[in-house]
Amino acid sequence: MTAIDTGRRFGTGPLARAAALVHTLLVVEVLTLLTGAAGLVPLVLLDRDASNIPLAALCAIPAGPALSAAIYAVRRRSGDLTDLEPARAFLRGYRMNAAGVLKLWVPWLAWEAVLGLDLAAGRWRIAVTVVAVVAALWQANALVIASLFAFRARDTARLAAYFLVRTPKVTLGNAGLAALAAGVVVVWSEAVLALVAVVFAAALLRTARPLRAEIEQSFIR
Repeated sequence: MTAIDTGRRFGTGPLARAAALVHTLLVVEVLTLLTGAAGLVPLVLLDRDASNIPLAALCAIPAGPALSAAIYAVRRRSGDLTDLEPARAFLRGYRMNAAGVLKLWVPWLAWEAVLGLDLAAGRWRIAVTVVAVVAALWQANALVIASLFAFRARDTARLAAYFLVRTPKVTLGNAGLAALAAGVVVVWSEAVLALVAVVFAAALLRTARPLRAEIEQSFIR
């Protein structure tokens, strides 16, 4: 057996792939926390009061580009332990996607803040809750699309809405992830959710497989 064959066995075996995955997730998690820290720290310190909803939305702005970069880096991870560059992939994804993601992320946060204030005031609770959930599911689609594909913001918004109906399994999967994330925040805090942000990013990426496949087949030439 040659040295090259030995290197290949070491780099692509089951244990190596598992180690590569763990390494990628840890590096990406640390970078997600660092790039989102400007908003995360004040968010954790905010009292859970309805009057702070606009401030909470403002604090959540850095999370959009950070999550996008995490999705990008996890999507491009290598299973070869000898060929790992998760930090480079994360930073590349952050540079490429931050501006485009913010074009959709900031208006969505503003809209959710308005809905949150309406809900706290007790106005149209059922209708407001439904609209807020649909908006969150739309944003989940938009975040994946903006992270992995180079569409204009308005096209990303349209595709995100289209796939809410087109891929119901993706929508249901994202609903489950959203419920789990909300549960983590309610039971523990935003800080705990941030500590497992890369796991949610990886789960979102996996749930969105049908969406990604159809975009690659039908909308990419």
